[in-house]
Amino acid sequence: MLVMGRGGAHVLQRVSRGPPGGMFGLPQPATGTREQQTPQRSVAFSLELAATGFDTEVTVDRAIDMEFTGLHSTFPQNNQPSLFDSPAERYLKARQSVQRFTVTQLGLAIFSNENSNKYMVHSYNFFLFPSMLGVTDVEFTLSASSIQFLSHYGFDYNKFLKDGIPYMNEVQEKILSQHLLEGSWKVSSALDRDVLKKAIDEVTCWIGAAEEEETMILQDLSGSQMFEVQLVLRQALPNVWTQPLGDKVMVKKVSPQHRELLENSPDDCCQKELILLSARGFTNLFQTLVKAKKPLVGHNMLMDLMHLHDKFYKPLPESYEEFKRNIHNLFPVLIDTKTVTKSIWKKCQFPPVSNLLEVYAALCSSKDPKDPTCPVIALASDCSKYAEKKSPHEAGYDAFLCGSVLLKSAHLLLCRFTDDAVEAGPSFSQYLTVLAEYLNKVNFIRGGVSSINFSGEDAPCQHPPLLVVHVQGWPGLNERQIYQEFKALCRFDVRWLSKNQFILLSNKFKHVRLVLRDYKHHPHLRISVYRHWRHSPRVNCLLQVSSIVALWSLLAFVLGGAPCCSF
Repeated sequence: MLVMGRGGAHVLQRVSRGPPGGMFGLPQPATGTREQQTPQRSVAFSLELAATGFDTEVTVDRAIDMEFTGLHSTFPQNNQPSLFDSPAERYLKARQSVQRFTVTQLGLAIFSNENSNKYMVHSYNFFLFPSMLGVTDVEFTLSASSIQFLSHYGFDYNKFLKDGIPYMNEVQEKILSQHLLEGSWKVSSALDRDVLKKAIDEVTCWIGAAEEEETMILQDLSGSQMFEVQLVLRQALPNVWTQPLGDKVMVKKVSPQHRELLENSPDDCCQKELILLSARGFTNLFQTLVKAKKPLVGHNMLMDLMHLHDKFYKPLPESYEEFKRNIHNLFPVLIDTKTVTKSIWKKCQFPPVSNLLEVYAALCSSKDPKDPTCPVIALASDCSKYAEKKSPHEAGYDAFLCGSVLLKSAHLLLCRFTDDAVEAGPSFSQYLTVLAEYLNKVNFIRGGVSSINFSGEDAPCQHPPLLVVHVQGWPGLNERQIYQEFKALCRFDVRWLSKNQFILLSNKFKHVRLVLRDYKHHPHLRISVYRHWRHSPRVNCLLQVSSIVALWSLLAFVLGGAPCCSF
């Protein structure tokens, strides 16, 4: 199972107490805090994670969570989500937001079914930042409220800005590949241009007096600068060769014959394929997720899926149906824990909860301590921080919560709502069977449907009846003023209908009853249940035209049918 969480930045963090596994061997403090990796090591770790043990037989799902620089763009003004939105209309609104904001952090929790009902979890944080190697400078927007929110929960923006793992989608990769082939790539970062100028000055001052096979070292390079410096020097100076040494670059003066041999060497680190591999960064791991075809789990994951498509696959299409097809091809099995828990909450009458951490706590408290079949979820030894301390809105922690909520919810459904006796240690395939009605149905917040069905048609949801407000003796009233009028009492979305009429829509029946009762004798606002045949401007126009046509027809019949006088 893959579980994703929302987050931001482009650096990898493994939540750990001891030395991390893998290729780095960097010591971690014993307090359970995370240590920042450099972008180069983070990219390497992403590649290693993708290549080893990531898609094993015991891996049952993966949960994700993401954090962004903003959620809903305020431009244009009518871009805010509304209860009146159809899925296609909401998609176009969200598409504008996804194109303006970027991902700051992505959390990934890998759940492995080790034996019977025991699940081992490895949770990761990836700080992400758009690739700047040879591509057009990427622009993105920051939402002040989102920045304040993440800062409140301890988000480290230095790691996002300085150490994030690069990524690019297929269109950006194709452009970079073409530039590398033609030798026409460019440096878009002013900082990188300054670093390049300094490196070129050092090498040109040194090479005049240098002997063949003599070397020098360029220091203080990071990220894409490692490739950019080497590509520029090789293109400008035919008698030099470059080779990376950790975070440094060795420059060697060589003969043209030796240079030709080195260019054809399979060990050349500046081969086009290797440059693209590095520039793709986290996208390499995304492609591994796609190939694995394991269930992908999220919580309220529509925006997560849209960012995954836009940032790592292809720019979001204009067509809502094309977006659905693309996502279903990438991830054939999606599970949104918001969709699952909304249903369970109604069936089990749990107390109302508002966020993922509260859902997790409620499910934990509902567990029967004597139930030996309940899933046992354990964090790996190098991910034990989350077992000791809550870290809400840290993407790796939210991904861990999301996957845990799925397992606990599936077990609850299996125990309470099936006739079959629960075996000791139910298999994950049994959990998927009991979750069948929720698969590929992603929660749709306040709109015309309750969920988006990525493997079929979207089913409309049952809303309370529309209300129509007829304004009398209150000239110049607009949608905003109508909204403010009812805001203190209850929440309605408002849409203009005609010169002095507005439509109200709520997702709560009690609000409809409350307004009809309390505004029954209002001096300026007359409120009634909307009837399409009575209140629709189009129907009224059609009726008026029809009545005029009928009247003229009757008049013509009367006048044309009168008997003529004979002489």
